[in-house]
Parts: sequence; C-alpha cells; structure tokens
Amino acid sequence: MQTSPKNLIDAFGRQVDYIRLSITDRCDFRCTYCMGEDVSFLPRDEVLSLEECARIVKAFVSLGVSKVRITGGEPLVRKNAIWLFEEIGQLAGVRELVTTTNGSQLEHQAQALKASGVKRINISLDSLNPERFRNITRVGDLDKVLRGIAAAKQSGFENIKLNSVLMRGINDDEILDLVRFAIVQEIDISFIEEMPIGSVDHARDSSFVSNIETLATLQQNFPLISSALNTGGPARYWQVAETHTKIGFISPHSHNFCEACNRVRITCKGELYLCLGQDDKIELMPILRANPNDDEPLINAIIDSMKIKPKGHDFDLQRAAPAVIRFMSHTGG
Repeated sequence: MQTSPKNLIDAFGRQVDYIRLSITDRCDFRCTYCMGEDVSFLPRDEVLSLEECARIVKAFVSLGVSKVRITGGEPLVRKNAIWLFEEIGQLAGVRELVTTTNGSQLEHQAQALKASGVKRINISLDSLNPERFRNITRVGDLDKVLRGIAAAKQSGFENIKLNSVLMRGINDDEILDLVRFAIVQEIDISFIEEMPIGSVDHARDSSFVSNIETLATLQQNFPLISSALNTGGPARYWQVAETHTKIGFISPHSHNFCEACNRVRITCKGELYLCLGQDDKIELMPILRANPNDDEPLINAIIDSMKIKPKGHDFDLQRAAPAVIRFMSHTGG
C-alpha cells in the first residue's frame, strides 16, 4: 500500500490545503453570470451521493487539506445536506468548514448549519433593489435573502461575509449602498470580478468592473485601512475604520492570485478541477464507484492530480470566447 504524503504539493511547489466541493448543480436562483436561463440539471445518478462526497472530503483531509468549502448550485437545496456538514464538521483534520450560499434557505437552516460545525458563511448579494435583484437572479426574492442574513447573524457564526459581483450598467451604481449595508449589519463584504467563463453569448468585457476601480471609489467615500487578514482564499482585505466591517477584493483579472493558489474544486459529478479557468480535471466518480470499500485508488488519483495542476488561469477579457465554456453552476460557486 502506498504511503500517503502529509501534504499535497503541485509541480510549482504550492501546497493544496483547501477544497471547494459542489454538492449539487441545482439552485433556486438563475443568476445571469452563473448559469444559463434554460439550464438543464443533472439526473440523480450522475451526481455524487452525500456519502461519496464525504469519502472525497475524508480522502483530501488525510492528505493535509484543512479547509473545506461546500458550494453548489445552492448547497442548501440538496436534501439532507446538513448530514454532510455534520460528517465533515467532526473530522479532526478540518480546521475550517465554510459554505457559500445565496441565502434563500438560511431563514430555516442557519441554526443547523452552525450546529454542524460551519464557522464562516458567505452569502451572495448583488443588489439591494428588489426589482434589480430579481432581474439579476431571474427569480430571486430579496426579502427572503435579507431574512436569511438576519437568521445567520442570530445563529452566531464566527464570520458572515457578503459576496457581490459588480456588472457595469447593471448594479455598479450600488457599490456604496452595499458597503453601507454591510457596515450597518456589522458583517464583511467582498467584491468579486466577473470571470470570463460560461456562455459565448455574454460579453463580459463590456460588463466587467475592475476591483482597482471599485477600490478607488470606496477610498473616496470610506476611511479604509489595509488589512493583513488572510482567510485562506484569494481575497485581499481593507478594514473600514471605526467599524466591524472589512472589504475584500477577489481580483482574478486586476490582481492575478495564481502564484499562491492553494485550492482545487470538485464538481457534483465528481470532476476534480485543478484550476477554475482551465479544463484540466480528474474524474473521481468512476474511481469511487469501482472501489466502494477501498479509498486507496481515490487517494492515489488525488496525489497524481497534482502533476497536472496548471500554473494559472490565464483569464483574458479580450479573448473572443470565454476562457472556459463551463458555467459556475457546473464547476461550483
């Protein structure tokens, strides 16, 4: 039997200690930058069972991964999702169990999430205008999300952060309002540059808002202090002076963070993607199902995957087609 290395190290010397696992491609929203309007969801037998998800997480944790983020789709629409959070939450090697959600299910599930061991939660929020929110999400109810945020705060997570994708001519005029909302709520907020993946029909170069521009706008309106906070992801943070709020910037274009990449993504189909912006992947589902009682082949496949993890995503807004024709709802948010 092969002896597992303590850590996962790729060909460029980077240690992978963070995984993002999608447990469903389904979502109760249809956000324009995340999925197509006429999206077709996968049949159940093509999606990892929750038990298979747990096996994958345990394998990665045995290889030194200490941070696990559960994503979707919308992870909380998956039936019995809380069971998986509880399974992961009790693993000794997991330092941080976190999740990203659209907030729609938090009103009823925030307390169970907290009890399962989730420490931090990210909630997507791109507009505070109900009509605009519905247009961006196609079907979303802003009031329901705001009640979810309130429930999350009441549940006592160590940190709650809003994630906002600014799009020119769509919601970029809400920069200040979103930050003011975060300050009043005493929570954090991150601005994420829209990524050139998904549909060939969406011209992201025209809607793209650089975080350099966003930071400049915020510096003109708020007293910002550079922060050394590191949550294990790609965000760079600024503290709003005399408040509890930090502002993060995830900038795959204006500040390429690939040199310090410490993460991989697993889709709900069991595809292990070594980079969000590349198509390099390993199929884990066939390995799981061919070896239901033996995790060694799974562990070996994960170790071998480090050899093909690319140096970076090479995003280019001027490229005629998106870098990857794969919606975020497929890869995992």
